[in-house]
Amino acid sequence: MTDNTHTHPHHHIKLSEESLQKQTTTINLGPTHPATHGVFQNIMEIDGERVIRTTPSVGYIHRAFEKIAERRPLYQITTLTDRLNYCSSPINNMGWHMTVEKLLKINVPKRVQYMRVIIMELARIADHLVCNSVIAVDAGALTPFTYVFQSREHIYEIYEEICGSRLTTNIGRVGGFERNFPAQAWEKLDKFMQSFPKVMKEFEDLLNRNRIFVDRCVGAGPVSAEMALEYGITGPNLRAAGVDYDVRVAHPYCSYEDFDFMVPVGTTGDVYDRYMVRNREIWESYSIIVQALEKISNIERSDPKQKEIFYAQEADHFHLPPKKDVYTKMEALIYHFKIIMGEIDAPKGEVYHSVEGANGELGFYLISDGGRTPYRLHFRRPCFIYYQAFPEIVKNGLLSDAIVTLSSMNVIAGELDA
Repeated sequence: MTDNTHTHPHHHIKLSEESLQKQTTTINLGPTHPATHGVFQNIMEIDGERVIRTTPSVGYIHRAFEKIAERRPLYQITTLTDRLNYCSSPINNMGWHMTVEKLLKINVPKRVQYMRVIIMELARIADHLVCNSVIAVDAGALTPFTYVFQSREHIYEIYEEICGSRLTTNIGRVGGFERNFPAQAWEKLDKFMQSFPKVMKEFEDLLNRNRIFVDRCVGAGPVSAEMALEYGITGPNLRAAGVDYDVRVAHPYCSYEDFDFMVPVGTTGDVYDRYMVRNREIWESYSIIVQALEKISNIERSDPKQKEIFYAQEADHFHLPPKKDVYTKMEALIYHFKIIMGEIDAPKGEVYHSVEGANGELGFYLISDGGRTPYRLHFRRPCFIYYQAFPEIVKNGLLSDAIVTLSSMNVIAGELDA
């Protein structure tokens, strides 16, 4: 048998010691689907399937919404907040309205506050359904995703009846709402409240004790309480790490102190804990809506005139007058013009207000110099803050775990750009 070893020129190359050492590969995780759920990028150095180093890169949307807000009247900024966490935009809207009301010292009627609570908790349910069902998709299970998206659509139909929008809602106004909830909105809400528990129970039956799902999630992307606090993580990601902090309890707003609900916490802060915390929060949000409906009913029974209240009278200068008044009364026409053209000055002041967004503490830091637009406005976006922890969380883990970890953190690209 002829030895042909020396006929191949490559066999004459003597490999250096450095070239014989283990090689790593640099890949892009994003900025496109399906690896990332939004327009952001992770530059990853991997050794086989193990993540060695990760460098997050943000800024692909390029909206500069804080600077845009500084050129807009206070009541025209709501549409910018829609584009933060667009999976639960009504919470962003309400948070901004409450910030302006704090500056203007407006007291919102109880009925309106409870109506806001209903909208915010519906938004929390919709957001958590998206997050948890997408974790399942990234772990290889599509069926749960299709189950709960029908319920999400039902929530969007309620929004649509109230404000005409579904995703970026621009819902509500400074002082309350643009109009009373129509009968169709209450009917669809009632229908949702009747049908949703069965759907949610099916979703949990499919995943909570599913051996494949549990094995994929338990131990993946763990976050300790110390790490969570050091990075400024808030929301379900913080509570999954075992820290009992919820803005609705620590700094109640919108009469949340009137409600009885639990704050679910985890222990290990891994993907499965984050999933379970959000599931429990969905049930708590459902309970809060039940309580809010009862409280509104009690208010209306004790004083039937309360049924017509949907905004604070103190907010007249920031609330568009009814169309019939605009067509028949000069003062209403004048205020309609002044509001639309942004010709109403805000008082001087400096305020910060935060709400418990679906993915963490959402805050608004507003400085007014007495003009028609903010002197300075900063949005505290929870995703922007906790996304910085992602490289440490996934370091030395598997690439497949990095993807499911990113899903469980609920990083929304709309909150990453300023």
